Amino acid sequence: MTSKQKNKSKNDNPRITDEMLDTLLQGDDPQQALESEDLLMELRKRLTERILNAEMDEHLASSDEPNSRNGHNRKTVMTATGPMTLDVPRDRKGTFRPKLVPKYARRLPEFNDKILAMYAKGMSLRVIRQTVGELYGINISRDLISKMTKAVMEEFTNWHNRPLDSTYAIVYLDAIHVKVRDAGSVATMTIYLGIGVAEDGRKEALGLWLGERDHAKFGLSVLQDLRHRRVEDILIAVVDGMTGFPEALKAVFPDTTVQTCIVQLVRNSLTSVSYQDRRTLAAALKTIYTASNAEAAATALDALEASELGSRSTDVVQRWRRSWEQVIPFLAFSQGLRKVTYTTNAIKSLNTLVQQGIRARGHFTNIEAAKKQIYLALREAPQSWNQPMRQWSKAKRELAIQFGDRFNASTVQVQSGEDAL
Repeated sequence: MTSKQKNKSKNDNPRITDEMLDTLLQGDDPQQALESEDLLMELRKRLTERILNAEMDEHLASSDEPNSRNGHNRKTVMTATGPMTLDVPRDRKGTFRPKLVPKYARRLPEFNDKILAMYAKGMSLRVIRQTVGELYGINISRDLISKMTKAVMEEFTNWHNRPLDSTYAIVYLDAIHVKVRDAGSVATMTIYLGIGVAEDGRKEALGLWLGERDHAKFGLSVLQDLRHRRVEDILIAVVDGMTGFPEALKAVFPDTTVQTCIVQLVRNSLTSVSYQDRRTLAAALKTIYTASNAEAAATALDALEASELGSRSTDVVQRWRRSWEQVIPFLAFSQGLRKVTYTTNAIKSLNTLVQQGIRARGHFTNIEAAKKQIYLALREAPQSWNQPMRQWSKAKRELAIQFGDRFNASTVQVQSGEDAL
């Protein structure tokens, strides 16, 4: 069945018929009803009360002791579209506990989500109060917003301590710089965000870690944390030039291939030369990281060093030579697999969402507030973000060849023809 046929079928059998709409709009101006949203709120109220009454029917039917209805309690709850007054049924035994609108709840979960989404975007408590007042015509206290956001920290702790997959094809580790008020002054601190690519290509945020000055010690603590959370193997780790991290990897995951982020290395190299030389240098560096293999890349680097441009860019050449062991691993891969390993762009897209909230916030009162902000931003990430990478079906077949039994071959679907590597 084509999409047009499906749409026609849906239109032929609508869930809300024209007769229902005519009944709802009877005596009202359709334009006014749509603009005021009173009709939609009334419809939502009636639907909610009907579900609550259905819950009561089920409760009474499943009760072992004689029980019956005992009128209603009037209750006002906050929703994503404003306050809604409900008639909640009650029973004579007082044992009814509705699930849709829990007892004592004054805000539906969707309203809490709206507040947390505002906070995730970097809005201050004052701006959130003002926005809620303008949208819903009600006043909420700073303490209420603080309680709602603090409750997230328990969720964050559970998330950060959750068990992980036993094997990740790729793990990216990238730095996020935040300003935190400390002893009357504002200091810049680094929080590292880890993202793992599972064997089926799904992406997931693994955790947040506060950086330390001793990179080797810090890298060791991050990797040991992953070990404690049941990670047994990482095939490829892509890092943003963290000194001491390769050594830490060898200690915890000795078989892991360490790949530096080429894009970040190129960016750092271009900032070391004059503006006039940047375009020429970028072209010369491209001949290195797009070389067919490690030997051709080394030849291209030698050519750059021997050139007139190289004589003006000795710091750049030395930077590449110091990182060489972490530069060349991806050159053994096909072009398709190179694209997902030589850069942390997969993590950069998520970082963009995180940075929007951080920039709006300016600085944080403490490091916990910064972690809370970042975690809420991760929660707000589009559901499509964690979908498998493009052309992952090709990449995972090559990973199965490159890493053998370490890569779960059962996740690889054998294909032929143009899809074969």
